Amino acid sequence: MSGNGNAAATALARIQTDSVVATLKASYPGLQFEIIAMSTTGDKILDTALSKIGEKSLFTKELEHALEKNEVDLVVHSLKDLPTVLPPGFTIGAICKRENPHDAVVFHPKFVGKTLETLPEKSVVGTSSLRRAAQLQRKFPHLEFRSIRGNLNTRLRKLDEQQEFSAIILATAGLQRMGWHNRVGQGALGVEVRAKDQDILDLVGVLHDPETLLRCIAERAFLRHLEGGCSVPVAVHTAMKDGQLYLTGGVWSLDGSDSIQETMQATIHVPAQHEDGPEDDPQLVGITARNIPRGPQLAAQNLGISLANLLLSKGAKNILDVARQLNDAH
Repeated sequence: MSGNGNAAATALARIQTDSVVATLKASYPGLQFEIIAMSTTGDKILDTALSKIGEKSLFTKELEHALEKNEVDLVVHSLKDLPTVLPPGFTIGAICKRENPHDAVVFHPKFVGKTLETLPEKSVVGTSSLRRAAQLQRKFPHLEFRSIRGNLNTRLRKLDEQQEFSAIILATAGLQRMGWHNRVGQGALGVEVRAKDQDILDLVGVLHDPETLLRCIAERAFLRHLEGGCSVPVAVHTAMKDGQLYLTGGVWSLDGSDSIQETMQATIHVPAQHEDGPEDDPQLVGITARNIPRGPQLAAQNLGISLANLLLSKGAKNILDVARQLNDAH
């Protein structure tokens, strides 16, 4: 048997795909894997902010088309790029162990040694994320935040070679995967497959990291219930400690002046190793994990929904509606 894996046509995508294939080869030494590089709409539209494009499957549509036509058997994504509702026929068959989920600030060479707090008034900071911009605008009102697009190499080159940006905000995990520690679903990789392809689901199931899986189910349930996406500033963070899953979520106005943040927790058993899970249609927030017990998965999903409902009861819908309207108007 052979498996065809997909990688988007960037250096980071190739590194991420290589890491998944290496893990699969270690588990299935007799299998052959072919990696096929492809570009997506999100890779090609680089002159427009993500929040303005209005397409939920920016980084997935072309890859899912290849999956549907059996041209590839699995697709490796940064989990943050996968919508919380997948098109019919697809599922996330594996969530790999999460790396550092934090954001990193990378400064222009002339500002090395500075912090965001000490950058000069009206300095411009680049980010592709409304969420990052809103949170940082609230904390650093003396700075300006502008959209910057492109893969990691492109964004770093824009920072170094152009005079527009004093700093840019990037995902730490991406910098680490590229080996750029000195320049420092976020942090988690998801493997998308055909929902009814049991052989491939069984194949990639070994990649599931139980703790990362449960944390991501809670996060994606929160985002889905809030209808969060690229066009609104929504943030979520999880931590597992002493059998408790802590979920912190927040929403922001576009300028960061208005926000609601809350934290909830639930007792959740993280299986030490893969166990038998549900036999029926097991998808939760687009994720299939038949080798993880159903109980913890449902508990994680319910935690996400409960936190979303708490924020909605405190006025989150109004903040998000205004943010969407303002984003659409600009």
